[in-house]
Amino acid sequence: MIRLSKYLKPYILPIVLTIVLLFVQANADLALPDYLSKIVNNGIQQGGVEHAVPQAIRQSRMDRLTLFMSPADEEWVLGNYALVDQGSPDYDVYVEQYPALADEPVYVIKTVGQAEIDRLKPMIGKALIVVSGIEQAIADPSQVSGVGEGFDLSKIPPGTDIFAMLEKLPPAQLAQMTAAIDQKFVALGDSMIDQMAVSAVKAEYESLGMDTARLQSDYILCIGGIMLLLSLLAGACMVTTGYLAARTAAGAARDIRKDVFKKVESFSATEFDKFSTASLITRSTNDVTQVQMVIFMTLRLVFFAPVMGIGGIIRAIDKSPSMWWIIAVAVVALLGLIVLIFSIALPKFKIMQSLVDKLNLVTREHLSGMMVIRAFNKQEDETARFDKANRDLTDTSLFIARVMVTMMPVMMLIMSGLSLLIVWVGAHQVAASTIQVGDMMAFLQYAMQIVFSFMMMSMMFIFLPRAAVSGDRIADVLETAATIEDPKEPQPFQLPFTGSVEFRHVSFRYPGAQDDVLHDITFTAEPGRTTAIIGSTGCGKSTVINLIPRFYDVTEGAVYVSGVDVRRVRQGDLRDKIGYIPQKGLLFSGTVESNLRYADKNADEETLREAVEIAQADEFVFDKEEGMAAEISQGGANVSGGQKQRLAIARALVKKPPIYIFDDSFSALDFKTDSALRKALREKTSDSTVLIVTQRVATIKNADQIIVLDVGRVVGKGSHHELLESCETYREIALSQLSKEELV
Repeated sequence: MIRLSKYLKPYILPIVLTIVLLFVQANADLALPDYLSKIVNNGIQQGGVEHAVPQAIRQSRMDRLTLFMSPADEEWVLGNYALVDQGSPDYDVYVEQYPALADEPVYVIKTVGQAEIDRLKPMIGKALIVVSGIEQAIADPSQVSGVGEGFDLSKIPPGTDIFAMLEKLPPAQLAQMTAAIDQKFVALGDSMIDQMAVSAVKAEYESLGMDTARLQSDYILCIGGIMLLLSLLAGACMVTTGYLAARTAAGAARDIRKDVFKKVESFSATEFDKFSTASLITRSTNDVTQVQMVIFMTLRLVFFAPVMGIGGIIRAIDKSPSMWWIIAVAVVALLGLIVLIFSIALPKFKIMQSLVDKLNLVTREHLSGMMVIRAFNKQEDETARFDKANRDLTDTSLFIARVMVTMMPVMMLIMSGLSLLIVWVGAHQVAASTIQVGDMMAFLQYAMQIVFSFMMMSMMFIFLPRAAVSGDRIADVLETAATIEDPKEPQPFQLPFTGSVEFRHVSFRYPGAQDDVLHDITFTAEPGRTTAIIGSTGCGKSTVINLIPRFYDVTEGAVYVSGVDVRRVRQGDLRDKIGYIPQKGLLFSGTVESNLRYADKNADEETLREAVEIAQADEFVFDKEEGMAAEISQGGANVSGGQKQRLAIARALVKKPPIYIFDDSFSALDFKTDSALRKALREKTSDSTVLIVTQRVATIKNADQIIVLDVGRVVGKGSHHELLESCETYREIALSQLSKEELV
């Protein structure tokens, strides 16, 4: 996959935007449990009161609170509140909000930040708890024995104004009492002090005449509205990231397919010997699809899951630090499961892609060789061969599926066990007043988010191994160095272009072979003359022809076209000068006309018709009602072998090249058609260089020059009559096909 990373460079902006949106989505999702905790803790349990710092407090109440503060704390607290009375400019506004203001002045908090609120919480919270405790003790003296050293509430006579007495205490004694009270609060912690003081704040709001029921409902609706907005934001981010990820993955896959196709187009026969056709098809389709899927999954999950997992761990530990070990146990179990499954499945994924290649190969051979299979009654053998390849792939797929299918139940088991453990431990901590119910619920949700993030990452381990194998297979094709390339400084053909073809001491061996298949081949094919190459099967006739358009490059010597070494010109320029007709006439799906225009898309109707007539194809093309609009199926399956050859010849004639190469292109024609076609060709190609490879002596009797090959060597060169006299090999071939009378 890393070898294909360059295909993501054009999509850097969408990828960055996707990552940013995923970060926003993850943070929105992670914020929801925290807001749920606030609804449960503050909205339901605390009546909408968030913390121990009241928005407003009566002056008489504040005076009691300051008794239990140090002078510095008292100054800080009063500095953050403004005293409002009947003479204040905003009196009319505040009296509607706090009706008790009509009876006595009220302290209203100033606009302060979260840092000031956090500092005020323990100062006011402790004082509120002490004052509330004293007030409860006055109502029921048995509830509280004392508030400090030397001050026992139970010994004070009923009806005594305790706070007035406290105000009269010496400063040293009051400070000592305040220090003793602070010492008692150390064990509780700021969070628990804040929670305990909330009820006193709510009572103060009631004393102010505020509508506490509305305060609670407003708080719940406000937090609920924020949660709704966060959910909508997360949903919008999810849709947008899905769109961007899909566009990026599809675009990268398109670029990869284009480059693979372009690369394969540049392959010579040497590279095709390295990669089978079935494998190249699989790499261009199935493998690219695997890479596309993993790019999409990576953008959607790989960047999202870690943010969710790490963020969930941080927030969960912040909610309840004492339960961190539960998260640690779950994470270790999940990581162990993923590593185990990954180590088992990865080798099988590599095998799977090879088995897909094999299945495609068997299927392709079966379909292309259907007539031969039926002719030899080998249907059962081919079925067994296909069944074996199919079963091998199925067995491997099932093994991987069985391994992967265990992941989800085990993860669900871990998740269920995690939930039970959190509820059990959390219930004990709630009972011990160390955490609140809302915090436990939030911790449970964060734990589920952590597990789900690991489940999302585990899905990547299902796709990533196979996609990694597919990516390497694609990269192998893209990184294959072409053995035949255009020169860095190509040489143009000299004008006028003559069309001569010259072999100068050419030797050739196939890549990886130990011996040459052609040895010191030397001859010249001149314009306006027909040069034929004949020899026994396997003597190297087609190999000689394939060196001219550079399907292979010579091992020694050189091939010259119009006086220029073919290795020094662009392949496109060289092949523009050649009309090549292979032995197996290949047609493309479409119509007769589209196949002819393959040579020259701008050819006029007269040129097309003339080419069809010269190729002796008019009898089956124009006899049909559709004419040249007649459909041609894939590979020309709906026409005969001879008809395909004639249409292939017609296609080359439409091109009107200066060089024609006929690679045994008359083998499927009857003698009458062969003779008529060659006669018409002599008139059409009188100014061109014509090279004919054939095994028929009758086809080349009238050739200007005949090259006789035997085991890769030229054993004869001359006209038909000259070779009958001087070349034993040619004479044997000729006598095996024609009688002595026909040879004359």
